[in-house]
Amino acid sequence: MPGTNLTREEAQQRAKLLDVESYEIDLDLSGAQEGGTYRSVTSVRFESAEAGAHTFIDLVAPAVHEVVLNGHSLDVAAVFRDSRIELKHLQAGPNELRVVADCAYTNTGEGLHRFVDPVDQQAYLYTQFEVPDARRVFASFEQPDLKATFQFTVKAPTGWTVISNSPTPEPKDDVWRFEATPRISTYITALIVGPYHSVHSSYEGADGQSVPLGIYCRPSLAEFLDSDAIFEVTRQGFDWFQEKFDYAYPFAKYDQLFVPEFNAGAMENAGAVTIRDQYVFRSKVTDAAYEVRAETILHELAHMWFGDLVTMEWWNDLWLNESFATYTSIACQAYAPGSRWPHSWTTFANSMKTWAYRQDQLPSTHPIMAEIRDLDDVLVNFDGITYAKGASVLKQLVAYVGMDEFFQGVQAYFKRHAYGNTRLSDLLGALEETSGRDLTAWAKAWLQTAGINVLRPEIETDADGVITSFAIRQEAPALPAGAKGEPTLRPHRIAIGLYDLDTAGKLVRVDRIELDVTATELTQVPQLAGKRRPAVILLNDDDLSYAKVRLDEESLAFVTEHLGDFESSLPRALCWASAWDMTRDAELPTSAYLELVLSGIGKETDIGVVQSLHRQVKLAVDLYAAPVGRDAALATWTEATLAHLRAAEAGSDHQLAWARAFAATARTPEQLDLLEALLEGTQTVEGLAVDTELRWAFVERLAAVGRYDEAEIASEYERDRTAAGERHAATARAARPTAEAKAEAWASVVESDKLPNAVQEAVIAGFVQTDQRDLLAPYTEKYFAAVKGVWESRSHEMAQQVAVGLYPAIQVSQPTLDATDAWLTTAEPNAALRRLVSESRAGVERALRAQAADA
Repeated sequence: MPGTNLTREEAQQRAKLLDVESYEIDLDLSGAQEGGTYRSVTSVRFESAEAGAHTFIDLVAPAVHEVVLNGHSLDVAAVFRDSRIELKHLQAGPNELRVVADCAYTNTGEGLHRFVDPVDQQAYLYTQFEVPDARRVFASFEQPDLKATFQFTVKAPTGWTVISNSPTPEPKDDVWRFEATPRISTYITALIVGPYHSVHSSYEGADGQSVPLGIYCRPSLAEFLDSDAIFEVTRQGFDWFQEKFDYAYPFAKYDQLFVPEFNAGAMENAGAVTIRDQYVFRSKVTDAAYEVRAETILHELAHMWFGDLVTMEWWNDLWLNESFATYTSIACQAYAPGSRWPHSWTTFANSMKTWAYRQDQLPSTHPIMAEIRDLDDVLVNFDGITYAKGASVLKQLVAYVGMDEFFQGVQAYFKRHAYGNTRLSDLLGALEETSGRDLTAWAKAWLQTAGINVLRPEIETDADGVITSFAIRQEAPALPAGAKGEPTLRPHRIAIGLYDLDTAGKLVRVDRIELDVTATELTQVPQLAGKRRPAVILLNDDDLSYAKVRLDEESLAFVTEHLGDFESSLPRALCWASAWDMTRDAELPTSAYLELVLSGIGKETDIGVVQSLHRQVKLAVDLYAAPVGRDAALATWTEATLAHLRAAEAGSDHQLAWARAFAATARTPEQLDLLEALLEGTQTVEGLAVDTELRWAFVERLAAVGRYDEAEIASEYERDRTAAGERHAATARAARPTAEAKAEAWASVVESDKLPNAVQEAVIAGFVQTDQRDLLAPYTEKYFAAVKGVWESRSHEMAQQVAVGLYPAIQVSQPTLDATDAWLTTAEPNAALRRLVSESRAGVERALRAQAADA
């Protein structure tokens, strides 16, 4: 198998043959400040079930110097190729392997990432191993079901700190020798190395339990590190998870490390969680940002049990790993005593669920339990189905079996499989035992089929407005062209909410019923017959199930006038989501969606919902509005953002959110003059702090419209000579509306591979500007000429940024679809690249339908 792939069959064969006992890994990182390569020495002890068997160990390294199997030196040139070292003639029973290699630091966020902070010119290192990148640092049997103990020894520069999965030892002569870990998978081992700043505390639990806690970041971010708030969320998570899981935290300490240029939100390395350091907020952010950060912290903490203590056997159960962590982190925010975010299910409905619905309507849609044939499959499967649809369906499962019964099943599962590997059937079996429900049919309908259902109410009333019959019609729309599978009707556990205006003019729930919707087209609801019809009837109230919901005509008409009047944030969020969904499905014209948002957003109190609406309106107007009316819609929206900015309470989250929304779309000379004046301090908005991050938002917009050029961008970077400033400056330069700026940005990303991951991402963000369609038109052809070569020559993360980020998504036209189809037919891309380009194509196709509806 050439290249760096690994198939499921190969992993299964290797798991049958081997039982891995331990790794001892010795790394010489003393030259990390200079970069280049480092010496990696791995000693692995493992058992073979057969004498004379053949297998392989994984390693990605520029040079291998020595391979010694059971005391015999192997010919390196003969046994090492691509990402594998071939191991022949194993002994039955114990075997020992030693591999000496030179491994490379990366700037792609994969393997051992090396970053130099422009503030202090010091290097900072961290590992990122999910899915198959431990093999970039040490020789390993790189699959989740070959668990072992790991003992790291690291030589580091004087004055640096080394953090790993085990407690941090006292170094001797700059050598850090860690105790061996418990049995864990390769992908959750970790090393974080550098002159990091740290803050320490502990979690004191019941029965005398004490867990050391640490928080780390670069010294240049230390002044912004709000460690007390982070420790508070962490302790709430420890309390809630240990109670719900009835299993003590399984590792010796818990460190959270905010690291630079991180590709994901965070990573659940056992006892040493790495988190993107944009979560150390340098400037004022809204409470929504703190809520998202807290959810990330809790998500990774939940993984210490679900994922790290008990690990899936193979990546087809990746969804269960991620969905469980997502569901329980949001449940913790919603239900933990003293939580600052008891409304977290509103955020879930408004952000996670919309991501899931979007993903589930792409040609790449797949069952939650995806078929993962190899590493290429899993690398593109960290998607909205794996995280968000999976978590939505777990929420539905909890409603179906009962919350107490759900967690009782989880408790049995942890006790039964601690430090082992499992399949989905192990969890479902435990849940069947505690709930008494047979989950076979449920699992088949929900986990093994793709696509989304639509639920619509069918209501009949008499002359007095009394309901005479009520039914729920369930539809299973055809799957998108190219998707595998058949449309499926499913069982849903839902609530129906009845809402009326109270004397204060608030829409309040006056009644609620909960029921099972059968896996048929029509489910009768006799409980509602004889009740007076209220102003609004809301299906899937409390957001228990995963389905697109439509309002009946009377409810829709009322909600259009009164959406902002719901007393509770969750039904508001469900109605906002339904309206957005109808806009994306070309059932509601963009002009009507804009009108709805403008009429209701002023009453929306949930800041997360407000910020989502800002993003959705901007997307709708840019891509879904009929071109003939786009300028007028943009003008209307921009004037509204400025009016709301001026009207918002001084210093409030809403004021900051409206300032950012205004900055994203300012266009007239007067509006741009205001941006410049706010930057220069010649005008102010009372209570609005134009701090570092907001300044960059203004600078990036002024660059994109041609007001600011290199001199102004460089001047702003002088004010903020940090890693974040470097990224913002790169975005601003790429955003300039000149052929030269676009050519320079394109060359730096596509024709060169020198940019680090975070800077490449920043350049792509600046390059694509929706009001520069004509300037960017020539790059459609260039994209299709270049993308396959980029995919084949770059690491996965770097190639995916280019394939998705530079696709001509803003060129909403039939010629874009034709060019994509021609490329898909002739280029013969591999399955992962084909999937990403097909998903992007589907976005253009959807935008064309929406534009036609708006016209």
